[in-house]
Amino acid sequence: MWIGAALATMFCFGTNNMIFKWSTTKGYSKIHIQLYFYLIAFLLALGYGLMTGIHAMNLSTIVLGALIGILNTNGNIQMSKAFEKGPASITSSLISLNTIIPILSAALIFHEHITVLQWTGIIIMLCSAVVIQYSPSSNVHAEYLPWMIRICLAILSLGILGILMKASTYLHIEPLNTLICMYGGGAVYLIANSLVQKENWQPSELKVGAVVGLLSVIAYSCYFFALQKGIASIVFSIVSLSCLVVVCGSCLIFHERLKTYQIIGVITALLGIIFTKI
Repeated sequence: MWIGAALATMFCFGTNNMIFKWSTTKGYSKIHIQLYFYLIAFLLALGYGLMTGIHAMNLSTIVLGALIGILNTNGNIQMSKAFEKGPASITSSLISLNTIIPILSAALIFHEHITVLQWTGIIIMLCSAVVIQYSPSSNVHAEYLPWMIRICLAILSLGILGILMKASTYLHIEPLNTLICMYGGGAVYLIANSLVQKENWQPSELKVGAVVGLLSVIAYSCYFFALQKGIASIVFSIVSLSCLVVVCGSCLIFHERLKTYQIIGVITALLGIIFTKI
């Protein structure tokens, strides 16, 4: 059951990543879309809580949930900006390597057992990251450095996010409480960003944000369930396969073409992820 929840999370995350990629081609504001999606997701989570009952919250729940929301928001913003600098398939595959951080934390902090195959998968993923970003040309593209900076920031944000999500289940914090605080904290962070950036608002951003918000609520509800019932290192690895959705979507929708060595890098990265969930 928890594997199915992890797969549902994978599909929703991959779909949302494709929507973020598509939105960049339309000139939509990344901050506005996320603000709409966080506000809608917050209202959905809060509304559900008011109907079913919300458990008492303490300071640690509020702080932890808000941090998760801020890290998720920043990770998505960095990923969207990375999509503007490089191909979606490679960008998504590299960012999916953030799974290494929570997998290692599951072993070192939460004392989960990691098998030899999982360690093999981690090493393969690291090597694949080098292959995918390798540029044989002596003339480095002007967008390469900012692309890699955005990718690294996204990996750090989403990797630490995974650790905090596991910590919330380890501390037996009610998932609904975490979701409410997560979306509330993320919304406040995005409001502050929107005031600083002062980008033009477009009506279509609300529709896109609504779709992403609904998918996000489904994804994170399944995510917390999978982390509660299953093995965190395997859950993180399955969720990181969301890059498969982006890779397939980028080829079908955006008609992106990859070089041979990049295709090999993407395949070995996915192989490494599969190894970590065996």
